[in-house]
Amino acid sequence: MIMKRRVEVFTTGCPLCDETVELVRKLSCPDCDIRVYNLKEGGMDKAKQYGVNSVPTVVVDGKIAECCKRGKPTEADLRAAGIGVPL
Repeated sequence: MIMKRRVEVFTTGCPLCDETVELVRKLSCPDCDIRVYNLKEGGMDKAKQYGVNSVPTVVVDGKIAECCKRGKPTEADLRAAGIGVPL
């Protein structure tokens, strides 16, 4: 079984959220399994499980990326969180 890095992005469909989703998709590799949750359309229970307090928030392998605890993530932040890095 091939292991994949699980990447979950929590959004509300705002322009900043859309930029983050695009960046995550751009940086991802075949080892990344990306899921996007628009909180206006559901996903609130999942967001509560992780303790998501703001959007956009990126969760990598079950943990909120450090960069998302202080604001909008950058490309360097997402790479440091493991996005685009094969397992």
